[in-house]
Amino acid sequence: MVGIVANPASGRDIRRLVAGASVFGNPEKAGMVYRVLVGLAAAGVDRAVMMPAADGLGWTLERLFKAHGQPLPLEILDMPITGTAQDTVTAVERMREAKAIVVLGGDGTHRVVAKACGDTPLVALSTGTNNAFPEMREATIAGLAAGLFTDQIIREPALRVHDDLALVDVAVSNEPFIGAKALWRADSITELFVTNANPAAVGLSAIAGQLATGPVHVTLGRGTRVMAAIAPGLVVPVDVAHYEPIDGPVTVQAAGCIALDGERELERPGETTITLTDGPNRIDIDAVMRATRLQPPQE
Repeated sequence: MVGIVANPASGRDIRRLVAGASVFGNPEKAGMVYRVLVGLAAAGVDRAVMMPAADGLGWTLERLFKAHGQPLPLEILDMPITGTAQDTVTAVERMREAKAIVVLGGDGTHRVVAKACGDTPLVALSTGTNNAFPEMREATIAGLAAGLFTDQIIREPALRVHDDLALVDVAVSNEPFIGAKALWRADSITELFVTNANPAAVGLSAIAGQLATGPVHVTLGRGTRVMAAIAPGLVVPVDVAHYEPIDGPVTVQAAGCIALDGERELERPGETTITLTDGPNRIDIDAVMRATRLQPPQE
């Protein structure tokens, strides 16, 4: 059995207004779920369970089943829907015995899943705004990999903040209120902690990606200037005063907000310790597909 979490709210935050991000509609998400099911069926999986889908995703998926046939039995979890992140937590807690969980969402969705999934490995598919953790993948291949994998698993890093978790970055902001949650102004950030500094990423971690590799702590301020794509369609200059590897717990004084994976979550938390830790297991899709390809015949 494989679990599926498709967040109907992913890809719709305020960065559609303040940057150049596009809307990732639920009809496309439904199509991705269908293609995941096709891949799972081809890999020999006989059952999938899915978080209840709203906002048109569910009925679009039913229409696809009627048009093309249902690839394998799909059970929709019987659970109350609140329209909050708690829906994802509840669903994932009931999927922890699955072989794998396929997640459609952005960094924020995957952060919520990672807090609840335990050791159950994830297939991370991007349908959000800033997507440094999930990948842009063809959903059919993702379904195949979720069904075929054996030991092709990567243990991802994470950042622990109080009792919460971030998969990509933790930003200390001088903005006093959570507001619309998403951070898109670099000049409001004083410190940044990143699990994997990647210059090809889009989001706050792109700032660190211009400076270093690996887990890094960046202090913003007068010093080195870098150009970073902090949101789709938004490339800005950022002044960096100092950066160094994360080499143990770091304590900061946060008078404003702390953002986890680009979204403000903690309002005026005061003294806060940020610790590099183990995150979720992720299925290495490329490694799975390499391991399952046909070998040439021996002469």
